Amino acid sequence: MTQAASGTPDDSAAAAGSRSRSEAQVVFVDQLLATLASLRHGTTHDVLACWFGVDRSTITRAIGEVRPPLTQRGCTVAPGIRLGSLAEVIEHLGAEGRTGIVDGTEIRVRRPAAGRKDRDKFVSGKSKQNAVKAMVLTDAEGRLLYCSPVRPGSCADITHARQLGLAQLAAGGPFMEILADAGYQGMGA
Repeated sequence: MTQAASGTPDDSAAAAGSRSRSEAQVVFVDQLLATLASLRHGTTHDVLACWFGVDRSTITRAIGEVRPPLTQRGCTVAPGIRLGSLAEVIEHLGAEGRTGIVDGTEIRVRRPAAGRKDRDKFVSGKSKQNAVKAMVLTDAEGRLLYCSPVRPGSCADITHARQLGLAQLAAGGPFMEILADAGYQGMGA
């Protein structure tokens, strides 16, 4: 901080249009890196924000921009095999006789704007915080095969799986083993 001639702190940096920490931008390569770290290792948005020196909301927004194109491209599990949908993942697991692991994960988010009609749906019953939830399906080695679109945090794991059609896909496909926690008990597949 420099002193102006009058002896007061110089605010020329703020006046020149420098961005605050919450308004900072993350370049695409860093957005991609943050998204992959979040998806692969479950790194929280708070930790990623510290790594990149920006606000958590900036990381959340960056990941929200990168995830849809990654989802559209799917997941390459072997040369020539790209899985782009939950149905393709279930078919792959069944054809290969592999074990899958399914679980829901919550990501803390800012509270939705006042006046939004579904504002209370974002409060998670598990963590009692504003969150969004995604269902993740991996193989037995822990490789990410599918990550669902996010739902409000109040959505139960079993409800999210039913809405995605997991039970119907598993019942209609070849025999496979899918491991899940108690949050999926009673799904019927």
